[in-house]
Amino acid sequence: MLQLSLKRSGVLSLRCPELKRLELNVACVLFLLASLTATATAQLTPADYERALNIQQKYRGLVEHLPDHVQWIEGTDRFTYRRTVSGGHEFMLVDADTQAIKPAFDAARLAGVLSKALGEEIKPEALPFEGLRLEEGGSAFRFMHARALWRCDLTAYTCEKLPRPEDFSDDDDDDGGYDSTPKAINGAEHGLTSPDGKWLAFVENYNIAIRPAKVAPDEAKKQTVMLSEDGSEGNYYAVETIEWSPDSKHLAIYRIRPGYRRLIHYVESSPPDQLQPETSTMVYPKPGDVLALYQPVLFQIDTKQEVPIDNTLFPNPYEMLRFKWRKDSHAFTFEYNQRGHQVYRVIEVDAANGKARTVIEETSNTFINYEPLINNQYDHGKYYRHDIDDGKEMIWASERDGWEHLYLFNGQTGAMERQITHGDWVVRAVDRVDDANHEIYFEASGMNPDEDPYYVHGYKIAFDGTGLTPLTPSEANHSLSYSDDGKYYVDTYSRLDLPPVMELHRGADASLVMTVDKADDSQLVAAGWKPAEPFHAAGRDGKTQIWGVIYRPANFDQQKKYRVVEDIYAGPQGSFVPKSFSPRVEPLTELGFVVVQIDGMGTNNRSRAFHDVAWHNLKDAGFDDRILWHKAVAAKYPWYDISKGVGIFGTSAGGQNAMGALLFHPEFYTVAVANSGSHDNRMDKIWWNEQWMGWPVGPWYSESSNVDNAWRLKGKLLLVMGEMDKNVDPSTTLQVVDRLIKAGKDFDFLEVPGGGHGAGGRYGERRLMDFFVRNLLDEPTPDWNREAGSDQSSPHKQ
Repeated sequence: MLQLSLKRSGVLSLRCPELKRLELNVACVLFLLASLTATATAQLTPADYERALNIQQKYRGLVEHLPDHVQWIEGTDRFTYRRTVSGGHEFMLVDADTQAIKPAFDAARLAGVLSKALGEEIKPEALPFEGLRLEEGGSAFRFMHARALWRCDLTAYTCEKLPRPEDFSDDDDDDGGYDSTPKAINGAEHGLTSPDGKWLAFVENYNIAIRPAKVAPDEAKKQTVMLSEDGSEGNYYAVETIEWSPDSKHLAIYRIRPGYRRLIHYVESSPPDQLQPETSTMVYPKPGDVLALYQPVLFQIDTKQEVPIDNTLFPNPYEMLRFKWRKDSHAFTFEYNQRGHQVYRVIEVDAANGKARTVIEETSNTFINYEPLINNQYDHGKYYRHDIDDGKEMIWASERDGWEHLYLFNGQTGAMERQITHGDWVVRAVDRVDDANHEIYFEASGMNPDEDPYYVHGYKIAFDGTGLTPLTPSEANHSLSYSDDGKYYVDTYSRLDLPPVMELHRGADASLVMTVDKADDSQLVAAGWKPAEPFHAAGRDGKTQIWGVIYRPANFDQQKKYRVVEDIYAGPQGSFVPKSFSPRVEPLTELGFVVVQIDGMGTNNRSRAFHDVAWHNLKDAGFDDRILWHKAVAAKYPWYDISKGVGIFGTSAGGQNAMGALLFHPEFYTVAVANSGSHDNRMDKIWWNEQWMGWPVGPWYSESSNVDNAWRLKGKLLLVMGEMDKNVDPSTTLQVVDRLIKAGKDFDFLEVPGGGHGAGGRYGERRLMDFFVRNLLDEPTPDWNREAGSDQSSPHKQ
């Protein structure tokens, strides 16, 4: 038997013990030479790392006319968009009626004006804003820069800084925090005038008060009427929640009992502007914390009396949305998201008697994904509501049949009149509702059986569920934007292997008006870029297709074998395998790795059952599906080498997933880099974790905890943490470190002074590369402490 092995030292060991004849020994040598050609890999050099670290920059800017950021000008049939040009971007203006396309403004002139106003050099192709929303018929726009609001006039070509909104804060001590509870604000200067202009409502000494809107200063106090007396610092009326009825005869307001104000305490060890450390805090509610209690309160203005509202329908809120008055002022609605996210109600309150009734109720045995339904594959919920004819009917989105669909409800009786959309596919967004013609324009995925089920397409359908019409025939991932009157829509579509195309269509019949722009990737391809390869295979149930992509190594040779690294993020709020065109590549491919991304069960944008896998079970992370996917790729491609284990890395929830791979699936995953991981869902922010892990906090939190399961660690682990992470509490990673030490485990740990979420930068990226090269390829890495100028991210040079 021929035995061939390559030692880490680079020495090749060859044994042919049963070969005795000369010609067979010659065959042995020939085999050796062939094996050296096929399997031996030259040691990676600093130049290889430099190429990998700079690969994104190499490809940046090589796609001409890549279009994005479509914005229709209100009340017109004109829109703007941005496209790439040499050195940056330019903004274009399109007139849909005349099909004329021209620059949206004189970029050189505007850059000169902005340079003077901002006190820094601004280049025409690198203006300090991404999207452009023109106002006043297209003559002006606003943008944020360096925490300030600016307005530019495109007629006079002037730019001015605008006053900051009252709620704008420069308080860096708490970084804004994660507590959106309205604050207790007293004083008539913060009040709200009634629609008829007669009354001013405000909060005084934590109670709601009114007085005539026009009153002499010396008479103001005398004419102030206190509508409430039960407000206090610990149970106050929140002025920013005031909503007057359209007829000015009633007002509604929330009385709020604040919840527990949990703080995270930070120590910045190495501030850039001083020697000594700095401390700071941030408001950061966590799962199980006591939340603010909202109580809606209704007042009748002519009697100056409260109209009591029974709270039976909203006893334990996680969140209560703003009041929405009916146009005839007979009632208002608000929405109640019960803590635990298993009950969600639209509630209407009768203004005459305060009686509350449920208009729509959504329930779930797992979770209700209450965030807005928008076309953002990476982060969106399932909530959509549209009131028709002042609430007489309501269009509502729900997963009650197992898929995200649209329903029509009777707003007066609460009865469901019909399900508008049906099928084993999901509504991804509602773009426009034409009340007059009873039509809905929406986006959906999974309707075309021979396509990637994540590709988004545009459709229209009648309120009665008839007339389902596709609007985007091209097999690609689409994004649509409609003019205010629905006369036109812009369809921008692409695939991993198809650069974006932007088309203008008529809303009435979906006919093509013009191709607005088309990206050119010829320079990108000439530079060596190749798109990722889509791949799908059956998941754990043997039938549901799991989709992912494969990034092949640079200088790929199908005769060789390549170790595999998975780039993971399994957060349930979205799906994360790219579907649209992007020049982005995985840097590890430049070092000889295959890199993949996969959307396993538990992620978003498929059926409800697919999503529910995450419930009470974030440690699952779709690993059963991911492992089967890897094995299916290996069965098809001999070069896809998973025989000695797979590497994995991720950040945030992906950091939790990456470490979890070693804890719960060490037979398959052997090397992991976990950056800024939310390793224990009890330590992370309340909204994200209670959404998927539920409330009250139960033993399943511990079952999914990398902290409590740290003792299970097998394989090689690198933990990365930024000491100033404002997304995930840095103590989460430190608690993992503590448990690993107590369990006697070997691991690597990188704490980045001053680093935020996803800390490490270029240095951290290089450390990640080193970790996989040493532990997955079993190869030596450069001696960076001897390499002059080896890491450009370091401020210290030898």
